[in-house]
Amino acid sequence: MRVLGLIPARSGSKGMKDKNIKEFRGKPLLAHSIESALRSGVCDEVFVCTDSEKYACIAREFGASVPFLRSEESARDESKSIECVIESLERYKERGEEFDVVILLQPTSPLRNEVHIKEAYEKFVRFGCEDLASVCESVENPLFMRRIIEDRLQNLLLLSSSVRRQDLQKCYVLNGAIYINLASRLTPQTSFNDNPLSYVMSREVSLDIDEEGDFIK
Repeated sequence: MRVLGLIPARSGSKGMKDKNIKEFRGKPLLAHSIESALRSGVCDEVFVCTDSEKYACIAREFGASVPFLRSEESARDESKSIECVIESLERYKERGEEFDVVILLQPTSPLRNEVHIKEAYEKFVRFGCEDLASVCESVENPLFMRRIIEDRLQNLLLLSSSVRRQDLQKCYVLNGAIYINLASRLTPQTSFNDNPLSYVMSREVSLDIDEEGDFIK
């Protein structure tokens, strides 16, 4: 199977200007994902999907391929990841290159390394190429979460919360670090967050860069 490691890195960011190329631990943020993908040994092509020639030049410096730029339509604030993935696969196909598997690696997860990528891909293959998403254990259990409706607390789950913490089942949250999908199953309606197969990572390496303070962690 031919594997495309795809790192989406649009230049626009509402919360932080040029977040994807801001320095994190001595190098541009997106460089961490490029290097991990290359070292994993599972990707036939490591592609940075960007709308910026400046970002593309930085990506190439660290060994990624950027044979074309992302369109304006797939790089808007409201654009979904699936849009740039499908567009990228179509552009590659026009160039005579096709891929069987897409590994989506968001640049905002710089502590995800080559071992995580390799292990996740091996699990994906071992489970018959079932679509996979990485997770980490949740700090909070949803059993103790509440909604407020007309000033009244309402259990988020329709269960009694009179349970000892040590008796609770572990719960997991998507950490956004790794998504693996068969290219043939991707459609405009695909939600990577709904991938059924899990790959568990520790909370310590599940940093998701979202704001300025995350860069000093």
